[in-house]
Amino acid sequence: MTDAPLLVDRSDGVVTLTFNRPEALNAFDVALKVALREALVEIEADPAVRALVITGAGRAFCVGQDLREHVATLDSGASDPLGTVVTHFNPLVRALAEFDKPVVAAVRGMAAGAGASLALLADFRIGGPSTAFLMAFANVGLAGDTGASWTLPRLVGHAKAIELLMLAEPVDAPTAERLGLLHRLVGEDTEVLSVAQELAARLAAGPTVAYGQIKRQLAIGASGTLADALAAEVEAQRICGATSDHRNATAAFVAKQKPTFTGT
Repeated sequence: MTDAPLLVDRSDGVVTLTFNRPEALNAFDVALKVALREALVEIEADPAVRALVITGAGRAFCVGQDLREHVATLDSGASDPLGTVVTHFNPLVRALAEFDKPVVAAVRGMAAGAGASLALLADFRIGGPSTAFLMAFANVGLAGDTGASWTLPRLVGHAKAIELLMLAEPVDAPTAERLGLLHRLVGEDTEVLSVAQELAARLAAGPTVAYGQIKRQLAIGASGTLADALAAEVEAQRICGATSDHRNATAAFVAKQKPTFTGT
């Protein structure tokens, strides 16, 4: 195990990014935020990567901003002690929200604050018995960040989002699954990462361009008009229709064969 803040593992089109600060429950210090931002940019530009898994080392997924580092920033008299939101967290949100390949979060243990917000940006979230979510911002006198105000209402509705952000109480694994914060709850914590990687491998073997366009369609459809959604669908089908995957899969379907997707 390296002491790098972020571990990068590549396997057959799937990249697993592991937050590697287990002694701090994978809290986000500057080094981890910068490493994650740079890795996401590199991975999205790599055509060999067709799916992404994000997870945390040790017993937590990520408990959000490193508060010890933040206290030092507050004590320093910095003119903008929450500047990390603009400098680090917002770029991470955009990178994940606009990531054009499938993203699976393997959420073992606690996901709190910005860590919870980051997990909610994934396309799929897999959890185990110890998984919990905590929108912890109000507990330290802050409003939500890292996209929480955008993701939460879309996942759980406005009223539940108000409750989770204002009361700032932990949500256990069964409740998280019922609310839609988890897509799948497995029986053992030791299964979470392997199940997430299996799902990512399945997605990596699929029509990568189509998956990216589906994500784009839904993002536009969630906040735009019907006309916006229809225009997005036209553009998506134009892009997908020009791929080898579409042509080959259509021919395979007609021939009653199983298609093989190359992601192109």
